[in-house]
Amino acid sequence: MSAAEIQYKRTPGEILSVDLGGTWQLGQEVPSTDQFRKALEGQPPVKQVEFRAKELASWDSSILTFLLEVRKLCARAKISVTTDGLPAGVRQLIDLATAVPKKEDAHQSESRESFLARIGSDAVEFVRSAGELVAFVGEAVVAFSRLMSGRAKFRTLDLGLFLQESGARAVPIVALISFLVGLILAFVGILQLNLFGAQIYVANLVGIAMVRAMGAIMTGIIMAGRTGAAFAAQLGTMQVNEEIDAFQTLGIQPVEFLVLPRMLALTLMMPLLVLFADLMGILGGALVAVGFYDINLTIYLNHTIEAVGLNDLFIGLFMGFVFGILVSLSGCLRGMQCGRSASAVGNAATSAVVTGIVAIIIATAVIIVTCSVLGI
Repeated sequence: MSAAEIQYKRTPGEILSVDLGGTWQLGQEVPSTDQFRKALEGQPPVKQVEFRAKELASWDSSILTFLLEVRKLCARAKISVTTDGLPAGVRQLIDLATAVPKKEDAHQSESRESFLARIGSDAVEFVRSAGELVAFVGEAVVAFSRLMSGRAKFRTLDLGLFLQESGARAVPIVALISFLVGLILAFVGILQLNLFGAQIYVANLVGIAMVRAMGAIMTGIIMAGRTGAAFAAQLGTMQVNEEIDAFQTLGIQPVEFLVLPRMLALTLMMPLLVLFADLMGILGGALVAVGFYDINLTIYLNHTIEAVGLNDLFIGLFMGFVFGILVSLSGCLRGMQCGRSASAVGNAATSAVVTGIVAIIIATAVIIVTCSVLGI
């Protein structure tokens, strides 16, 4: 193994050519910068230094240390340096080692943007976010199509864990909130119906409201704050730890391996949770009607059965299915967009909850208006 070698040669045009050869390894003797200083001496003065590495066998950080010292000497002497003849890896390491963060002008940073400038920047940010959303949805659709064709790659164990997290462990909070919502609907409705002596119709009110819309909406909001935020925090933490970059390096699609099982789990569990929420809401209304207004339980349940039709049930379940897709997409999208800091993880979780709830409200309005137009 030959030692590190350097050959200096002056070329026309006041250029110093530096040929690097041999093996540059830590622990071996490498040339010092004193020889380079001597090569710069003489007349005419050197105005440019060119590096070549045709005879370079192998190298490590020792050559990088030498080149950085040489660049410092040339910078002091106001001599330009050309590194095109070096290996690509050496050039990249030099650029990385000499990169300087851009320093913002203090006066510029303190100055406030004009109103039109803020509108323009917000519009640009909105377009960029919309593009990222469309791209992410497209990747999710591709991953789902690969699942349908049996080519998707993710761990079945992960899917089972997410099913448990999105289903069984969410039952207590869904039960509590839905029961209280049904109770509140019954209290508010029966106070008005009591004016007309039609207290029994509170069963119709609570039943239709819970089964057709409120059960799905409340379950969706609960899951957005509970599971959607958890998805964003999980994926955001993986972004901070560069685990997603590692997946991409290994040729594993992050959307297919990480996002797809989460989407499947929440989408499959949401209709079941909505069905359970409907039942708890009806029981909450029954508690008010039977316990506070002495309405017979059998009569209450019969009125509920007569009022609630299959159309109402299917609309509520369909809304739950849609909300499951929206909440999982919102959480995973914000998690994949997360930055590289701890605060970015918190911002991603917050943004996931806000995005999920807004998507639920918009989807609810669209579905209700569509059902009204279609007469169902």
